[in-house]
Amino acid sequence: GHFMAGGDVKLMHQRLAMDRAERYRQILEGIHVLHLPIFAIRRMGKPVIASVEGAAAGFGLGLLAACDLAIAAEPARFAVSGVNLGLFCSTPMVALSRNLPRKPAMELLLTGEFIDATTALRLGLLNQVVPPAELDAATDALAGRIASKSPAAVALGKRLFYRQLEVGLEEAYRLATEAMAANLVTEDARAGIDAFVDKRPMPEWKGR
Repeated sequence: GHFMAGGDVKLMHQRLAMDRAERYRQILEGIHVLHLPIFAIRRMGKPVIASVEGAAAGFGLGLLAACDLAIAAEPARFAVSGVNLGLFCSTPMVALSRNLPRKPAMELLLTGEFIDATTALRLGLLNQVVPPAELDAATDALAGRIASKSPAAVALGKRLFYRQLEVGLEEAYRLATEAMAANLVTEDARAGIDAFVDKRPMPEWKGR
């Protein structure tokens, strides 16, 4: 199987017979719908883990990059190949440019060439690469490690992580300071600090 192979080239070909204005309108509507899951991932209080088997190409690679974490099987491959058809992958570019160093991101976008899982891991696109038979277990294990933490702290941390990337340094520290103060007055933080000081196991988190 594949994670996601990207845009439907046959559908693009069918639309070539349409009036240009109508084709443009339909393309805009279609791309907007494609982006809804990306926006949903960002709004979710829980981290989203991409578990990748096979190819992640075009929008599929953009979706992977938009996830908070990613694990891939060793044979997985990654590309934004639109440029090979005369189409710069402009919307996948948004997530790629925010997750990769500039030069490797640009090389992917301008060449349309596939990279393997080891390269994707080295570039920071993935958190882990595992044998195919271990992919589900590795994904579940990472999810379990995160699920054992306070849901309130995880949700606050995810929201802050992305928000502070969008602002300048001083504003980022202001946001982080406010988040830390808000975190410290939660029930979970109080219970966790008490357990640590008393040398007890961590409590059952309330998520508040």
